[in-house]
Amino acid sequence: MSTTICQVMGFIVSSLGVAGCIVSTAMDMWSTQDLYDNPVTAVFQYQGLWRSCVRQSSGFTECRPYFTILGLPAMFQAVRALMIVGIVLGILGLLVCIFAMKCIRIGNMEDSAKANMTLTSGIMFIIAGLCAITGVSVFANMLVTNFWMSTANMYQGMQNVQNRYTFGSALFVGWVAGGLALVGGIMMCLACRGLMPEESRYKAVSYNASGRNISYRTGPYKVGSGYEPETKTRKGAGYEEAARSEDGRRSYPSKYDYV
Repeated sequence: MSTTICQVMGFIVSSLGVAGCIVSTAMDMWSTQDLYDNPVTAVFQYQGLWRSCVRQSSGFTECRPYFTILGLPAMFQAVRALMIVGIVLGILGLLVCIFAMKCIRIGNMEDSAKANMTLTSGIMFIIAGLCAITGVSVFANMLVTNFWMSTANMYQGMQNVQNRYTFGSALFVGWVAGGLALVGGIMMCLACRGLMPEESRYKAVSYNASGRNISYRTGPYKVGSGYEPETKTRKGAGYEEAARSEDGRRSYPSKYDYV
């Protein structure tokens, strides 16, 4: 029961993470204009991964997509690639996870196959979460670098008017989504251990070799067999073993002993 709950919860959390990655990638507010020095403005600018937008005070918003690919910075294109890879891996992981659910029976699929599929989907979710977190972090690093460079230029008087951009809402959505995908993948990997069938344990069986049980004795004794019949001794006054004499010689019974 605990394995099923862990698997279902991992699927739900991972689904939320993948959906958050898709929403974050499609949002336009990856970077927004900083209004710290000029809180009242007639134009508000913000940018995303696919287009830049301008919103006027009248409420009219105009967006313009990026018509070039080679003209964009290399780090910007790397962020795009990381987010797309994370989304693709997340969607594939969801498809694999659906067929790996323990509460769903498809044909005669064994538990070992479901365990392998669960582990595969968990690894996909972990990689997708790492791609999303890495992409958002790289973009945030670009914003921080450009922000302080613009601030330094403004204070040096090199440029009077300079638009500075700060973190947009899409960055926070991407961080949360990547974290959810990462946690969901870890939960799926933990559920894989419960789906693995227990290894069959065989009890040790001792086998005795057929044939005679020959016992070996050291020293001048002869080799004896365990199946040799025991010799019967005749009990009688005449057939008792004579005691040895004090000088070491053996004494034999006399004829008077048989009377």
